[in-house]
Amino acid sequence: MLYYSTQKNSPAVSLKEAVVKGLAPDRGLYMPETIRQLPPSFYHEITGMNLTPIAQTVAGTFFGEDIPQKELDAIVADTLSFEIPLRQVEENIWVLELFHGPTFAFKDVGARFMARMLSRFVKEERQKEVNVLVATSGDTGSAVANGFLGVEGIRVFVLYPSGKVSDIQEAQFTTLGRNIVAIEVDGTFDDCQALVKAAFMDEELNRRLRLTSANSINVARFLPQSFYYFHAWAQLMRHHPAARSVISVPSGNLGNLTAGLFAKRMGLPVERFIAANNRNDVFRDYLLTGQYAPRASVQTIANAMDVGAPSNFDRILDLYGHNHGSITRDISATRYDDAEIRHAIRETEQRTGYLLDPHGACAYMALKDGLQAGETGIFLATAHPAKFKETVTECTGKTTAIPEALAAFMQGKKETVPLSNDFRLFKKALISLS
Repeated sequence: MLYYSTQKNSPAVSLKEAVVKGLAPDRGLYMPETIRQLPPSFYHEITGMNLTPIAQTVAGTFFGEDIPQKELDAIVADTLSFEIPLRQVEENIWVLELFHGPTFAFKDVGARFMARMLSRFVKEERQKEVNVLVATSGDTGSAVANGFLGVEGIRVFVLYPSGKVSDIQEAQFTTLGRNIVAIEVDGTFDDCQALVKAAFMDEELNRRLRLTSANSINVARFLPQSFYYFHAWAQLMRHHPAARSVISVPSGNLGNLTAGLFAKRMGLPVERFIAANNRNDVFRDYLLTGQYAPRASVQTIANAMDVGAPSNFDRILDLYGHNHGSITRDISATRYDDAEIRHAIRETEQRTGYLLDPHGACAYMALKDGLQAGETGIFLATAHPAKFKETVTECTGKTTAIPEALAAFMQGKKETVPLSNDFRLFKKALISLS
């Protein structure tokens, strides 16, 4: 299958080129030329399937033309070495817990899948080392760093805003060493993302280095996130075969939401989606007004959603043919500030016993506020509450237990390359460190 740019000003490319390049030459994001529907029989059988065979079927629909199914099945099985359970929180509200992977965040799925696919292409080409650039507002950096740790022929540069990620998140990508380099930027996530995009557009840098991205701008990062939407629906159908399902998604760079929209386009019977925003509600404003006005992000306790210029907005526009009405039929959005997030964490734990992280709290509130009569809702819990220990403990008044595997990251020595928000300095650092 060929992949085209959302900007429509560069040639369509193969899957290999889309994955290795990450961003199109015209600054657009790659999209598959065709989104295939899964057959009705799949939806009849899905309730009897667990996550891995579901994901193998979906992956085959996306990538089967380019990678032999047996090899693709092995990549998927290796990616999904953990469970993603659906749990009931209260009547008509369920939570999909996406934090059971190695770094306790939902991005483990896409990062691990991309690491294995990119490694395959690098070995196949036998060319010089690939440098993966990734900007993070929290969990992306840890998932990508751990997914690519020790992968031969690949070096990873993680750019993150200094002082704007939690201590545990920071430890997950600044203590690894080996082929992982953490760059601590004096700025915001949007600044980090702008540096990454500028690197792809710099001709000299691209002549000297092979660059790709592991943010959700890369098709191999965001498409696999559709796997767990199918899995969530299958689990819900076992309990409520006639449920009209709505899914609430914590939304920052919009890659996770976009993966869900791809699943719906493939035939997944989800009624609609709710995009849960914190104070960085650029996408909500677009849905309400039809005008897209990116702006500088502001810092919140739901830091992984602190994005003022979401990259995957372009993919959503492209998916719906730039039709605002069609987009708003499938997606609504809400906005919550830090005080409301804290209240939700405290009140939900007291009332139900379920402990939310700040991002899951946004999605939970969006679902409670937006669920209509006759609907059953699923919200995505995208990170383990212990990754935000101070915030969660402050909200509940109870000590938050840190899983042993997560606590282990805190034992390593932090090593970073501090930089100001200056592309010339970033470019120089990339060349010297590669």
